[in-house]
Amino acid sequence: MLYYLFTWLDREYDIPGAGVFQYISFRTAMSVIISLLVTTIYGNRLIKILRAKQVGETVRNLGLEGQMQKQGTPTMGGLIILLGILVPTLLLAKLDNIYIILMLITTVWMGVIGFVDDYIKVFKKDKEGLAGKFKILGQVILALIIGWTMYFHPDIVVRQQVTLPTTSVAPLEVHQKGDNYYFTQNLKSTKTNFPFYKNSELDYAKVLKFLGDGYERYALVVFLLFVIFIITAVSNGANITDGIDGLATGTSAIIAATLAILAYVSGNTIMAEYLNIMYIPNSGELVIFAGAFLGACVGFLWYNSYPAQVFMGDTGSLAIGGIIAVFAIMIRKELLIPILCGVFVVENLSVILQVSYFKYTRKRFGEGRRILLMSPLHHHYQKRGYHESKIVTRFWIIGVFLAILTIVTLKLR
Repeated sequence: MLYYLFTWLDREYDIPGAGVFQYISFRTAMSVIISLLVTTIYGNRLIKILRAKQVGETVRNLGLEGQMQKQGTPTMGGLIILLGILVPTLLLAKLDNIYIILMLITTVWMGVIGFVDDYIKVFKKDKEGLAGKFKILGQVILALIIGWTMYFHPDIVVRQQVTLPTTSVAPLEVHQKGDNYYFTQNLKSTKTNFPFYKNSELDYAKVLKFLGDGYERYALVVFLLFVIFIITAVSNGANITDGIDGLATGTSAIIAATLAILAYVSGNTIMAEYLNIMYIPNSGELVIFAGAFLGACVGFLWYNSYPAQVFMGDTGSLAIGGIIAVFAIMIRKELLIPILCGVFVVENLSVILQVSYFKYTRKRFGEGRRILLMSPLHHHYQKRGYHESKIVTRFWIIGVFLAILTIVTLKLR
């Protein structure tokens, strides 16, 4: 909203300084600042409201040191994160941008699913919360909305090099590289960036190339399946990681900063050409959203660091995972998620392997055996006697390393 206001003031009254809102860098910086202010100032007020309403966490006794001291700590603090994301985005982003619209839908949609889950746990006294099948259904519906919109919406295109003559009516742009000239067009595409590969692109449609002629007609199905898998996997991974104070929040902040960088280079024609990655017109606006996301995570960490004054609950963790997944998909960097979200991936795998191995050994030997002392992985280290703060700090360090590696992959081929 502020973007439109100051653009109008600059155009109509030529007010000095109003034109600065045209710059993505300025609006991103303001987005981070506003998000930090919202989460730190109003976060404290919300925590007091949650305490007054007795919206406390019910902790299961898992035999972990200091665990039962967290009994009654306010939960549903993800509302603070949602507020810290939505307010700066609505104020500073171009609200007619399809990428921003999809991110706002994702934030609210996943936040509502998490809120319902927390509400059932807290107020209905049902420890299981929202049934897993309904969570998955909500994630799948969101994935279908995102995938369908990306496939058909006319404003979601990528710039691709073309050879003449071309059947597309999209305007041609001429580029010079040394003594050679080439042409590009903004086209609909199911391509995405592929890490560690020379040409840096993978076309989802070509996954079905073995079917022979006409395989392109099934491209939408393949794309939707990938989107469904990525969104459900990442959102559940973030949910599992949210097990000790500050772990999911700090890790998500690192991921948010990295996504901001990736969105900037993908939405900047000069940087995209230099890095030899797909240029995605209008996607630069996502940097403002990423700034709000970063500020919300860092601001929430003010209250969520050890010892936590509030837990984000599923309201926050499911929303965070959904945001990361959808953001990566829209800037065509979703295949970097296993690296960038490595902490989420390992936490997810630790649960899958633990449960699978337990079931296998119980069937094979008559008694269940475990790979880890306890899953997810962070609880394994707690069982080994590591303090929460040490575990969280070391996971953050790993997250920073993975973030740097993710950015390096843009040139490492």
